[in-house]
Amino acid sequence: MQRVSTDLAQEACDRYEIADTLHRYAFGLDHGDADSLASALTESCVFDFRPAGRKLGIDFPRLTGRQAIVDALLPLLGPLDTSHAASNMQIEISGDSAGLYAYVMSQHFMPRQGSLRGSEYALLMNRYDCELVRDGQKWRFTRVMIDNAWAQGDPEILNALATHRALTTKSKPPK
Repeated sequence: MQRVSTDLAQEACDRYEIADTLHRYAFGLDHGDADSLASALTESCVFDFRPAGRKLGIDFPRLTGRQAIVDALLPLLGPLDTSHAASNMQIEISGDSAGLYAYVMSQHFMPRQGSLRGSEYALLMNRYDCELVRDGQKWRFTRVMIDNAWAQGDPEILNALATHRALTTKSKPPK
C-alpha cells in the first residue's frame, strides 16, 4: 500500500512542477524576466508560433535554442503591458518525459497603455501543445507549439513594437 501512495505523491508533484514550467514561462514574458523564461526551456528547445501566426497574419519564425527564444521573445513582448493566464491543462507523464496541452489567454497592450480606457489591444486564446523533460529537479520545455483558437482586437500589437523599433533605429553608415 505504501508503494501506491509514493507513486501518487510523485505524480502529483510532477504535475505541479509541469504546470509550474508553464507559469515560469508566462511570468518571464509578462515581467520581461529573462531568467524565469530561460528556466522553463531546455538548451535545445524548439518554439513554434507559426500555426498561430498564420491565423493572425503574423510572420514569426520557428526558433531553436533557449537563448534564441529568450532573445526573440523578450524584446517583442517584454516591454508590452501583457498578461498570460493558463487553464485547462492536460498532462501526460512517462518517466522523465511529459506532454502538456493547455489553453493560454494573453492580453497585450502597447507599453504603458494597458490601464488607459480605449487603448488598442490584442486578446488571444491560444492552444499550447508542449513536450517537456525532467532536467535535474526541474521540468523544462523541449518543444512549445502554439496555435490560435480565437482573437479579439488587433493582433498587430504584437508586431507594432518591433516595427516601431525597426523604423526608428538608424543604421550606422559603413566605414
